[in-house]
Amino acid sequence: MIRINLLPVARERAPQRVLVPAAHRVTIAATLILLATTVFIGWWFWSLQQQSQGLDQEIARVEEETRQIQSVLEQVRKFEAQKTVLQQRVSLIEQLRKGQAAPVHLLDEISRSLPERLWLNELSQTGSEFTMSGVTDSLTAVSDFVANLENTRWFQKPVEILDSQVQTDSTGADLIKFQVKAAFADPASVPAPAAPPASATAQ
Repeated sequence: MIRINLLPVARERAPQRVLVPAAHRVTIAATLILLATTVFIGWWFWSLQQQSQGLDQEIARVEEETRQIQSVLEQVRKFEAQKTVLQQRVSLIEQLRKGQAAPVHLLDEISRSLPERLWLNELSQTGSEFTMSGVTDSLTAVSDFVANLENTRWFQKPVEILDSQVQTDSTGADLIKFQVKAAFADPASVPAPAAPPASATAQ
C-alpha cells in the first residue's frame, strides 16, 4: 500500500547559482574603469601630440616668414643707406658746381680792378678772406685798387690795406710793396648799387 504524505513538508531551498561572484565583479569593474581610463589617457596624449605637431609646423612657418621679412628689411636698409650716400654725393656735386663760379668771378673781378702800373704777385685765401700782395709805383694806384675791389660787390667793405712799404729795385727806381685783405661777399646778398639819377631835361 502506498502512503502519500499530504502534510506540507518544509523543503530545503536549493541554493541559487551565481554566474559571477561578488569579488570577481569588483575586479571586472575595476578592470573596465582602468581600461577606459587608459584609453582616455591614450586618446588625450595622441590629441596633445597632434596639437604639438601642428604648433611646431606653425612655429616653423612663422620663423621662415620672419627670416624672409628680415632679409627684405636688410635689403631695404641697404637701399636706404645707398640712397643717403647718393643724395650726399648729389648735394656735394651741386655745391661744387655752385662754388666753381665764385672763384672764376673773383679772379675776373680782381683782374678788372687792377689799375695801371700795379701788379699782383701773390694771392692767398683763408676761409672767406683773401690776402693780395703786389707792387706799384704809386700810392694812388693802391687806393684805386682798394676802391675798385669795394665796388665789385664781391668783397665786403672796407677792403683793408695791411702794409705798404717803399723799396728800391735793382735799377734804383722806388716801388711800393703793398698787401691788402678783403673778405668775400656773396653778390646775391649785396644789393646792387642804385643807378645814378637821370639828369633833368631843360625846360
